[in-house]
Amino acid sequence: MGFQIANEPAADQVLDEYPFAVVVGMMLDQQYGMEHAFRGGYKVLSRFGTLDPAAIADADPEAFKAMASTPPAIHRFPGSMAARLQELAALVVDRYDGDVTRLWTEATTGKELFARVQELPGFGKQKAQIFVALLAKQLGVRPEGWEAVAGDYALDGYRSVADVVDGDSLLKVREFKQAKKASAKAAQDA
Repeated sequence: MGFQIANEPAADQVLDEYPFAVVVGMMLDQQYGMEHAFRGGYKVLSRFGTLDPAAIADADPEAFKAMASTPPAIHRFPGSMAARLQELAALVVDRYDGDVTRLWTEATTGKELFARVQELPGFGKQKAQIFVALLAKQLGVRPEGWEAVAGDYALDGYRSVADVVDGDSLLKVREFKQAKKASAKAAQDA
């Protein structure tokens, strides 16, 4: 079936073909629409010519920032995200010899996978939980204990990008997130 997170066939195809693009999308999924975040890998590939982590890590930071800032930018904060993307690429090169799939294929437990994901730049607890759920639900990466570390994101439903498999589920996830924000705001205002 393939990814349908970016809600744009060419960008979803990049997610299918380049595992690093999936990690990039998750990294960019912060204060930015999820489908736009997951188009980031496509934009980098189209403009930079490769998604090879070594090439990205070694790129001139100013030139890479300029590429990331070209409209439509890779993120609403393209400069800081370009730097974070280069940091992410460098980590993948240093820890996994440039093969991002080793991040999840070599993890033997959910706890180990979660710890590895949390080492990525910009991946706090919640984002790491969502990414573990995304790996499990969309790529079948399910080491023992993945559900426990993913928490509620492991459950069936429409809680996060891990549950986006088409346009309809994208809308349901967006509605869930909006309702959660409204509930939190109401509780804060009370």
